[in-house]
Amino acid sequence: MTDKKLTRREAIKNSAGGALSLAAAMALVNNPALAAEDETYSQNEIVNAVVGFFGVTAQAAAGIVNHVFADLGRPNAYIAGEEASGAIAVGLRYGKGSMHRKGFRNLLVYWQGPSVGFDFGGNASKTFTLVYKIRRQEEIFQRFPGVEGTAYYVAGMGVNYQRSGRISLAPIRAGVGFRAGINIGYLSYTRERDLLPF
Repeated sequence: MTDKKLTRREAIKNSAGGALSLAAAMALVNNPALAAEDETYSQNEIVNAVVGFFGVTAQAAAGIVNHVFADLGRPNAYIAGEEASGAIAVGLRYGKGSMHRKGFRNLLVYWQGPSVGFDFGGNASKTFTLVYKIRRQEEIFQRFPGVEGTAYYVAGMGVNYQRSGRISLAPIRAGVGFRAGINIGYLSYTRERDLLPF
């Protein structure tokens, strides 16, 4: 008798779980916004990733991430990497990183580009780039001009926006490495290292 009751309870529980799973699936189908949100990164996910990547405090990371989220919303990919740059009025920047995206294998990405600014010298830095509205992985491999007037600085980090068509990028740089924030230029993202930045 007890075994039958347990079996019935399990059957009811399994049926309820199946119904909930079906309801969740139907909600995603009927509400594309929920499905799209599932493919993007939340603010907490990005703050935690920035904290781990740069080794900064959660408060510092939240300060700059909040600004980007207020402007662009939830990214659906990000690139974590390193770069080196130098300038004597006209600058050059070279970088290498890995693009992360939910449901996709990490993709190796190189970038290079010229800039015109008011600074001199060189630096090496870590770069954490938020990627918006990318559909196919290959769409990252193109030239992204900087968007003027978007430089923002907080807690030793800087961010400036780049855009090509519907895709926007928000590279976050720490310390002296965010030189690009006071420069006008573009970055070309490629599959392989290209020594010519033009």
